[in-house]
Amino acid sequence: MSRVALPHDAKAGPTKSEVRAVTLDKLALEPSDHFAEVGSCTGAVTIQAARRAGTVTALERKEKRLETTRKNLAANDGIEADVELRNAEAPEGLPEDATALFLGGSRNYEDVLDFAVENGVETVVMNVSRLEVAGAATQAFRDRDMLEEVVQFQISHGYELAGATSFDSDNPVYMLVGSAAEGDE
Repeated sequence: MSRVALPHDAKAGPTKSEVRAVTLDKLALEPSDHFAEVGSCTGAVTIQAARRAGTVTALERKEKRLETTRKNLAANDGIEADVELRNAEAPEGLPEDATALFLGGSRNYEDVLDFAVENGVETVVMNVSRLEVAGAATQAFRDRDMLEEVVQFQISHGYELAGATSFDSDNPVYMLVGSAAEGDE
């Protein structure tokens, strides 16, 4: 699979490539899926999802960031999905037929989770970098009987230091994985 090209910057993000890899693994997107993303920003997750899902709807509340998503999407090959970009604040603008949902930020997440429950979204993944938000979001998933898994991970990148390798760590990421589909536990 080709790498994601992000020639345009949104000054917030992108989701790191290693975090995207785990996110997409947890989403387990297939060509029959309708993937929805809340907060597309640079479009990094949107691009990779569009290489796997049949339909992609990406929401971004800031028009300038949505334009960044649009430009970065155009700079990438291997996009098979029908992709729609929407300038909206979630949960408004989310497609009712979404089968997979990704929240890259924490704004309005409780309303988005309510939307997922109301519409029976099969897979919901939320990435959080702040501990307090991770705790509150975990409880919100539990309150809706959605929580399947909480994963905390940290990525470190090596660099040369005095002829040896040292590591520079990124902030930890808390990933919440769940389902709002009927019959899932």
